[in-house]
Amino acid sequence: QVQLVESGGGLVQPGGSLRLSCAASGSIFTINAMGWYRQAPEKQRELVALIASAGSTTYADSVKGRFTISRDNAKNTVYLQMNSLKPEDTAVYYCSMDVVPFAAPAIMDYWGKGTLVTVSS
Repeated sequence: QVQLVESGGGLVQPGGSLRLSCAASGSIFTINAMGWYRQAPEKQRELVALIASAGSTTYADSVKGRFTISRDNAKNTVYLQMNSLKPEDTAVYYCSMDVVPFAAPAIMDYWGKGTLVTVSS
């Protein structure tokens, strides 16, 4: 019913930039928090950035000053601008959204399938 699709991943050199997008579709009444997570090989999934409905943001210490999360409520889309990329940023990046569907007056978590970001020379 509700689907999230990430895009924008790929191969970049250290110091380069990428912009990830995640668009939600389906029977959606509203979306509260939106976030980006990542999982590197042999590591646990970690929170990268979070943006609340009112626009407040939070970032992992490892990406502060380099990544910027933003949202476009009219498009049900969240973005992650990644600058000054490092090899340790290499991971599969997942978006997640807290969605209130028309079917029920409750907040439900939805996840995308992920997009691979590789930072290498």
